[in-house]
Amino acid sequence: MTEFRTVRADETVSLYELWARAFTASHIVSLYEQDEGRLGRTFVAADGTGVLAVVYWLPREVRDARGGVQRVGCVSSVATRPDARGRGLVRRLLAMAAEAMTAAGCAWSLLFTGTPGVYAGSGWRVFDRPRVDGRFAAVATLDAGWTAEPAGLGDWPVLAALHDRHDDRRPLTTVRSARDWTGRVPVWYGPPHEILLVQEHGTPMAYAVVDWSVGDVAEVALAAGPAAAPLLRAVAAEARARGVRSGCLHAPLDPPVRAALPLLFEEWERRDEQTGMARPLLLQEAEVRAVVEHPFAVHWTADYF
Repeated sequence: MTEFRTVRADETVSLYELWARAFTASHIVSLYEQDEGRLGRTFVAADGTGVLAVVYWLPREVRDARGGVQRVGCVSSVATRPDARGRGLVRRLLAMAAEAMTAAGCAWSLLFTGTPGVYAGSGWRVFDRPRVDGRFAAVATLDAGWTAEPAGLGDWPVLAALHDRHDDRRPLTTVRSARDWTGRVPVWYGPPHEILLVQEHGTPMAYAVVDWSVGDVAEVALAAGPAAAPLLRAVAAEARARGVRSGCLHAPLDPPVRAALPLLFEEWERRDEQTGMARPLLLQEAEVRAVVEHPFAVHWTADYF
């Protein structure tokens, strides 16, 4: 008989085996084990053969459309064993998770997926994420007084100060703790990512996180608008130096970034990337859409779950 409940500690091996079959990404277990309350928020369908399906969620502090902070239930690592598909297991587990998130005071729920059809029938709706594809611009030198050098994850207090300033009231961004910077961020921004730190006369002014294997700019942060031009110029110069001709910017086009975009790409195209999904819990649908559809909203890669 199939049971629907939270996972037991003695089922961890079966759970991890299911995830290993469902996903190729190596970060799932690493992130999961950083969550001390994970077992009580991991809903499974299980029988005598082990875990058949799983829906896991965790609470995160996310900024709303007015810059305030709300508790959001973030759904992750949803999987079904191949021999158990087509039985509605995930839909039932999603309902259980939604009930638990609501009881825990979550205003709404967030997830990211390449298979939105799995969640649409359970109340989650797709939203577009910011993305610009382009060919990196020709090399240009930085103005006098500006420098760009790689920064290590050990420099996280400097990066955190820039990040917090850039995202102080930005919708859909997560409020990062020191534990996030030392635990979650390294999982996402390890090699082949590199952090490029731009300084003006020795003062940190901006950074960009770039995956050089594909030319993806996964995150940016500016202390002030004028730092956008030297930052994007530095990214383009480094890309050309590495022989990377094209890439992608995963960031909203704030006015300073939009104005400096020609320094990053010589030609570019805005593309739809509808992999984010949201579901109201304690809020109304319109309030949730105001967050995820805000023109300056973004959920950075390192805040994924």
